[in-house]
Amino acid sequence: MIRPATAADVPALVQLIRALSEYEKLSHQVVVDEARLREHLFGARPYAEVLLAEDAGRVVGYALYFHSYSTFLGRPSLYLEDLFVLPELRGRGHGKALLARLARIAVERDCGRFEWMVLDWNTPAIQFYEALGAALVPEWKLCRMTGDALKRFAATAA
Repeated sequence: MIRPATAADVPALVQLIRALSEYEKLSHQVVVDEARLREHLFGARPYAEVLLAEDAGRVVGYALYFHSYSTFLGRPSLYLEDLFVLPELRGRGHGKALLARLARIAVERDCGRFEWMVLDWNTPAIQFYEALGAALVPEWKLCRMTGDALKRFAATAA
C-alpha cells in the first residue's frame, strides 16, 4: 500500500533515511533529526512531501519529493530526492508502486518533468529505472555547495 506520510510517521522515516544512507555508504553525512524533519515536512512551510510504502502494516519504503520549476517548459517539475525500500523487501513492487504514484502526481499537477538522480555505481537502480522508461541524462552534472563554502559565498551577497 502507498500512502502519504503524516507527522506520526517521522520516527519511521528517520530510520529509513538512515538505512538509505548506509546503503549508499554515506551514513557519516546524516545529521537529520526528528524535530527538524517534522518541521520541514509538516510545519508552517513544508519543503517536501513523502509517500510511504507499507507491507503488512509495516513501513518498508519511502519517496521524498518536492517541486522545482522549468523555465524552458514554463511548468513545474516534480523532483524525487529519495527513493528507498528496505533491501529485504525489494522485488515485491514497492519501488515501482512509489514511482508510479509519483508519476501520477506529476501528471495531475501538470508537471512537465519528473526527475531524480542515481549514483553512478548503483547498477541495479539504473537498470530498474531504465526498465521503467526513464532516461539517464549524461550531459548534466550536479553542482553542490555546502557547509563552509556555502557560508563563505553567501557572505559575499550584497
